[in-house]
Amino acid sequence: MCLSTPTTNEAGNSASCSLGVACNAARTENAADSQLKHRSQVATATHTKESTKLDDSLGFKEENAIYKEHASKQQQQEQQQQQAAAVDYNPQIRWPDLGAQTFLHVGALYGVYLLCYAKFYTFLWVAATILFSGIGITAGAHRLWSHKSYHASLPLRILLCFMFTIAGQRDAYTWALDHRIHHKFSETDADPHNANRGFFFAHVGWLFLTPHPKVIEKRKVIDMSDLEADAVVMFQRKYYIILFALCSIVLPVMVPWYFWQESLWMSFWINFNMRFTWTLNVAFFVNSVAHMYGNKPYDKNITPVEAPIVSLLALGEGWHNYHHVFPWDYKTGEFGNYTLNITTGFIDLCARLGLASGRKSVSPDMVLRRAEKCGDGTRFLSDEYAHKDQVWGFGDCDLPREDIVELVKMQS
Repeated sequence: MCLSTPTTNEAGNSASCSLGVACNAARTENAADSQLKHRSQVATATHTKESTKLDDSLGFKEENAIYKEHASKQQQQEQQQQQAAAVDYNPQIRWPDLGAQTFLHVGALYGVYLLCYAKFYTFLWVAATILFSGIGITAGAHRLWSHKSYHASLPLRILLCFMFTIAGQRDAYTWALDHRIHHKFSETDADPHNANRGFFFAHVGWLFLTPHPKVIEKRKVIDMSDLEADAVVMFQRKYYIILFALCSIVLPVMVPWYFWQESLWMSFWINFNMRFTWTLNVAFFVNSVAHMYGNKPYDKNITPVEAPIVSLLALGEGWHNYHHVFPWDYKTGEFGNYTLNITTGFIDLCARLGLASGRKSVSPDMVLRRAEKCGDGTRFLSDEYAHKDQVWGFGDCDLPREDIVELVKMQS
C-alpha cells in the first residue's frame, strides 16, 4: 500500500509512489550489498586458502603472526647488528707476525744480492726447491686437500706433505681451512684475505693483522672431517714446528753447504729467506693480482679474474675466475697447456704412475653454459661463432626480429 502521493508520468499512467521507488531501490542496494559481501567472503576465503598453502610451503603457519609482522623488523635488526659488528671490528697489528714478515722480506732482498755471488749449483738448488715446494702448495694443499679435486695414494700424500712443508706456509689443515672459507665467503668480512680491503691486505696484510670476527666464526663451521681422517695431514699438523724447522730451514740451507761447500751465511739468506719469501709472494699473487686485474669469462659478477702471468709464476693457479666457478676441477683452468699449468702436468704424471686417481673435471657444455649465462663475453672471442650475433648497424639483415619491430614502431 502506497502511503505517499501518487505521481503521473507523461503517458498519463499512474507511476509508482516515491516511497515505493525508495523501497525498491533499497531492496536493490541490499541485494547488491549482499552479493558484494558474498563475493568478498569468497575472495577472502580463497586468499586465506592460498595464503595458507603458501605459508605451508614456506615452513610457517598463518597463526604465526609474529613471524610475518616482525620479519622486516628482524631484518633491520640483523642489518644493524652487522653494521655494529663491522664498526666494532678494529684490526690490530700482531707485532710478532709483522716482525717475522719484515725479517723475511728484508732478508730476501739481501739474499737476491748474495745470489749474484753464489755458486752456480746454489742457483740451481734454490730454483729446484722453489719448484718442488710450489708443487706441494698447488697439487697438495690446494687441489688435493682444499678442494678434493682428485684422489692421492698414501705415498703421494706423504710426498706432497713433505713438499708443502718445505714451502713453510703453515700446516696443510690450517691452510685448507682458510682456503675453503675463502671460497665459501669470498670478498666478505668472513674471507681471511678479503680483496675488497685492498691489494696490500689481500696480498700480505692479512698475515699480521687480527682477523675479522666473522673469519674466526666461520673457522668453526667449515667441514674438515675429511682432513681430520687423513693421518698424513694430522701428523704434519701435530708436529708442524719440528717439521718446519727441519724441512724449510735446515734441509734447504745445509745441502749447499755440505755438498758443494757454499758459504753457510750465503746459503741461509738465499735458500731460506729469499726462497721462502719468493714462494710466499707468488702464492699470494693469487689472492691479490688474480682477484683484481684481468678478464672474467665465466662469471663477471665475482671478483676473481684470469691472470696468465700469475699462472706462469704460480704453476697454473692464475686461472682464477674459472677456478672460483668450478673449484672441483683438478686443472683449475679450462685453457692453457702444461707450460702455464705445470701442476696439472704433475697430477697427470702421477695418474699415469698409478699414484693419483679420480681426477674431477668440468664438461665443455657446462663451461659454455656458465660462460654464456654469467661471463663477460671474453670466453667466446676465440671461438668460430664469436661474432655471430654482431651487426654492422641499422639495416643489417642480422638484426634480431624483435629489434626490427621495435625500431619500426619508434620511427612511425
